[in-house]
Amino acid sequence: MKRLLACIFVVSALPALADISLPALFTDGLVLQQGKPSVIWGTASADEKISVSFAGQTKATQADLDGKWRITLDPLPANATPAEMTLQGNNTMTLKDVLVGEVWLCSGQSNMQWTVSQAANAEQEMAAATFPQIRMFSVERSTAMEPATDVKGTWKASTPENVGQFSAVAYYFGRHLHQVLKVPVGLINTSWGGTRIEAWTSLESLKERPCAAQMLSDWNGIRESWNAKEENAKFEVAKAEWQSQVKTVTADNAKLPADQKKQLPPAPRPPDDPNRTPHHPAVLFNAMVAPLIPYTMQGAIWYQGESNQKRAFQYQELLPNMINDWRTRWNDEFSFYIVQLASFGNGLPITQDAGVPDTWAELQEAQYLTATTLAKTGLAVTNDIGEEKDIHPKNKQEVGRRLALWALAKDYARTSTVPSGPLFKNSVIEGNQVHLQFDYVGGGLKTRDGGPLKHFQIAGADQKWFWAEARIEGDEIIVASPNVTQPVGVRYAWAAFPEGANLINAEGLPASCFRTDEFIPSTMGVTSPFQEVLKAGAR
Repeated sequence: MKRLLACIFVVSALPALADISLPALFTDGLVLQQGKPSVIWGTASADEKISVSFAGQTKATQADLDGKWRITLDPLPANATPAEMTLQGNNTMTLKDVLVGEVWLCSGQSNMQWTVSQAANAEQEMAAATFPQIRMFSVERSTAMEPATDVKGTWKASTPENVGQFSAVAYYFGRHLHQVLKVPVGLINTSWGGTRIEAWTSLESLKERPCAAQMLSDWNGIRESWNAKEENAKFEVAKAEWQSQVKTVTADNAKLPADQKKQLPPAPRPPDDPNRTPHHPAVLFNAMVAPLIPYTMQGAIWYQGESNQKRAFQYQELLPNMINDWRTRWNDEFSFYIVQLASFGNGLPITQDAGVPDTWAELQEAQYLTATTLAKTGLAVTNDIGEEKDIHPKNKQEVGRRLALWALAKDYARTSTVPSGPLFKNSVIEGNQVHLQFDYVGGGLKTRDGGPLKHFQIAGADQKWFWAEARIEGDEIIVASPNVTQPVGVRYAWAAFPEGANLINAEGLPASCFRTDEFIPSTMGVTSPFQEVLKAGAR
C-alpha cells in the first residue's frame, strides 16, 4: 500500500504534458505568404521539443518556460496545390489544404466590413464566386483592455455559399490580384463598423503622440466615473418612456390615413460601458490586431476615417502613427494602401458657394498627406463613386480594383500599371495664374465628361474664395479668376460631395481633392471632441 501511494505521489508531482496548441489563424485552409520567411507559433509544455514540416522543410525548436514557441520556415514559392503541414511535439497535428501565395490584412470600419451580399450586383457576384484559391479569415469582433493572444475565426474559401459574408472591398481586391498574378490569395479581415482609428492603435504608441494626450485623459476620466448600476437604471427609465411613446403613436396612427401616420420615435441606446466599447483607444488593436502578429503577409489595406472626420487635423498624425506602430510590431515595413473617403452628402445641402469649410475634405486631405509622404503607402481615390445620401457606396468592386492597382504596381512589379489618378505635387504662381503639377498623370490629364474642368476655386491673401476657370496645358493645369489678381491658394473638389468634379487621367482614375494654400483648416487644434465621439451613432 505504501509503495502504491508513493507511486501515485510521484506521478502526480510530474508536470502535466500539454498538447501543441496553435492560434486560430493556423487551421485547415490557411494561406501562407510566398517569398518571405513564414512564422509559425503556438504553445506547448515548457521545454517541449517542437518540429514543423512543410513543403520539404523541417524546422525544430524548444518551447520556453512559459510553453511558448516559434518556428520560422524559409521563404516558400507560391503553391496552388493543397498541401499538409505536420507539427510534432508530445502530440502530432496536421493542417490540411494549406496554400502558398499572397496574404493581405484588411482593416477599417463599416466600408471595409460591408459584405459582398450588401454591395452592388450581389446575386451575380455570389453566383460567380467559385475561386477556391481565394481564402478569407474573418476575425470575430471583440474588444480587450490588454493585448490578447488569440482571435476567433476560420479560413473560408471563396464559394457562392461563403462569399456573401466576405468583406466586399477585401474580396474584390483579392480577386483582382488572383486573376492577374495567378497565385492563391489569403485575406485576413479585421474590421468593425463605426470605429475610430485610435481604437486600432496600440496604447503605447498613442501615449507617445501629443495629439492624443487629451483624448486618453478623457477616457481615463470616463472609466473612473462609470457606474454601471446608475447608467442601466437611467436606460430602463428611458426605455419605459420610449415604449409609452410608441404605444401612444401606434394608437394614434391606427386612426389616421396612411399619408398622415406619424413616425415612431427612435429607441434609446443602451449605455456604452467604457470598458467594453469598441470606441476606447487601443481596444481593437488589443483584441483584433495584436493576436495576428507576427503572421507573415505582404501588406495591408485600410478603409476607415468616416468616424474621425470631425478631427481631421488630428488624423494627420494618427494615421501615419498607426501605420508605423503596426510595422514596428510586425518588424516589417509592409505595404499599406489607404482608401480615401468616398464623396458623401453628409446630410447637408450641396453648397454652390466657394470657400466653405469642410471637415470631410480635411479628412481626405489627411489621408492624401499620409499616402504621399510615408514610404510604401498609396491612396485609392473614390470621390467619383460615392453616393450623396449613403455613406456606404455600393460599388465596392471598383474600390477593390483601385487598391489592387497599387499592389500590382508597387509590390508585384507591374510597371505598366498606373496605380492612381492625378495626385497634386506642386504649384507655381505666375502673375494672376496658378500652375499645378501632378504625379500619376499616366497617359495625360483629361476630364471625365470631355467638358471644361470643374470644382476649382481660388483665393488671395484675404481668404475670399471664388470659383475659378481651369484649363489643361500638357501635364499642367492653369487656374485663374478675374476676381483674384494676386492668388495665394487653389482648392479642388474641396467638399464632402464635390458634384461635378471631373479631373482624371487617361486611365480613367480620378484626382484626389487637394489645396495649395496654408490657411488654418477648420479642425486645426481640435484633438478630442470627446462627447461627439460618445454620442455618434455607429456607421
